[in-house]
Amino acid sequence: MRKFKYIAIATATLALLTACASMEGTGPMSFFVTSVGSGKGGDLGGLAGADAHCQKLATAAGAGNKTWRAYLSTPPTFATATTPAGAATHARDRIGNGPWYNAKGMLIARDLTQLHNGNKIAKETALDERGNPIKGRGDNPNEHDILTGSRADGTAFAPQTDTTCKAWTSSTDGSAVVGHHDRVGPNTDNWAKSWNFSHQSAGCSPEALVRTGGSGKLYCFAAN
Repeated sequence: MRKFKYIAIATATLALLTACASMEGTGPMSFFVTSVGSGKGGDLGGLAGADAHCQKLATAAGAGNKTWRAYLSTPPTFATATTPAGAATHARDRIGNGPWYNAKGMLIARDLTQLHNGNKIAKETALDERGNPIKGRGDNPNEHDILTGSRADGTAFAPQTDTTCKAWTSSTDGSAVVGHHDRVGPNTDNWAKSWNFSHQSAGCSPEALVRTGGSGKLYCFAAN
């Protein structure tokens, strides 16, 4: 009798775990890493140009019926004699509320909370708009630096240091904060493995982005 009781408990537990897993389900693509950058390094044409890049790639992949936004922040600006101060733009505020799925229907994050604490972004899941993997550390070339300009919580930095290639308009001067889509860094510290806040690029030109392991790729999310 006790043996049958253990079997029944095990069966019930398995059924519960299966049900919980199925609650995550699958869904149409609402997240991808761009297969290509802008071609101009950190100059994306500002946030509007970056969004247009996401929309163009999504449309070519058959997912243009959604509103796509680039996961990018821009810092606030100081007031000058002729212009008022400008507010920051936070990446987390641009991309909707989730859930987000990759091109193969795999859940990336249920909501903003999970996206910034416990998401499933990794080399195996952070696919481009056509479901192809993005090259990472150990591949040739390494392209795991993804432009974000963001802190770990998805918010912008203070304006004293350039972290966004001059609000995504520079292909020469400046620098950009990047994350690692493959969650691999030069060491095992959390910052080195961060998907959205790992280090700053060597510069904003295409060549400078390559030097630190990138090619100007972006994270794109469906905001609706």
